[in-house]
Amino acid sequence: MDKDRIAGSAKQAGGAIKKAAGKVTGDAKLEAEGSAEKSAGKVQNAIGGAKDAVRDALK
Repeated sequence: MDKDRIAGSAKQAGGAIKKAAGKVTGDAKLEAEGSAEKSAGKVQNAIGGAKDAVRDALK
């Protein structure tokens, strides 16, 4: 598994927690940061998946 997939998954989880905390506390800035972090994690995870696919195809 590519390191980008691991880091992306962690970023997604952290973003989801931030988003939920922002929603509960009514902090719109924290909620927006969480959403952005979650989206960035999804992209990073997808990049890691693509790297894995290329690596597997070359084997």
